[in-house]
Amino acid sequence: MGIATLPFSTPASASDVIEPAPAAVLPPPLPATDPENPAIIIPPLPALSDAAARAEAERLSGLMRANVPSFSQFSPDTRARFITLAQAQIAQAETPIDRAQVIMVVDRNPRVQAVCFILALPKGAWQVIGGTHVSTGQSGRKFYYITPTGVFENTVDRLGYRAEGTKNENGIRGIGAKGMRVWDMGWQWATKGWLDSGERGEIRLEIHATDPDFLERRLGHPASEGCIRIPAKLNVFLDHYGILDAEYEQAASYDIRFRALLPKDRQPTPIAGDLVVVVDSAGEKKTA
Repeated sequence: MGIATLPFSTPASASDVIEPAPAAVLPPPLPATDPENPAIIIPPLPALSDAAARAEAERLSGLMRANVPSFSQFSPDTRARFITLAQAQIAQAETPIDRAQVIMVVDRNPRVQAVCFILALPKGAWQVIGGTHVSTGQSGRKFYYITPTGVFENTVDRLGYRAEGTKNENGIRGIGAKGMRVWDMGWQWATKGWLDSGERGEIRLEIHATDPDFLERRLGHPASEGCIRIPAKLNVFLDHYGILDAEYEQAASYDIRFRALLPKDRQPTPIAGDLVVVVDSAGEKKTA
């Protein structure tokens, strides 16, 4: 519909002509809103400069040293090995590193059994934050799988959970004390550690704590059924600072399930990531 004008009489002379006002330029209409189903606005992932990311990595390293027992920044050779193996695994998986972010790198080598957190940059040199000991899959025990190598993402397609702290028939809290976080990396193919044939099967790859009274002291040796066991203090640290929760933090802005899972007092780091990279510095056996 056009702009309506009021009728007027024919003027007596040209000087009496009244020019109509120009048509108003109206703003575009606002999108329709539904109060019961408001539009979802997903905040972008933080993107820090290299200098700011390195400063944040140093801050996290100091916090980890203060809060995680057996924390180490490793020797120069070990740091270089972790970075080289992680970069090779990420390149093989064709996983893009398009923002400064922390990646969790686990060396399943039975003689290493350690995790190293690394600041990965799109172009700059990568920087080790530090790490500690863990336990991965044990061989030679029935129904125990070898933790698979590869790049695994903590995606919002799966919702992690928290330990209930219940004990099994042996009095063991398999995934830690009540409230410990469990990161679910999905179904993955893994070698059956009790067979010499290299036969594989599917496991649900998870990252979790272990029994604080009986099993945590054994970290640093292969012991799990295929998952990655970490110290309880590290579990709390990762949870509080959202180290692996970049996508979860986004989802918490619009999905109550993620808000309920993440700690209310959390302090997410702006270099949070979502990648777990499992490597083997002893050399990986190729299986079909």
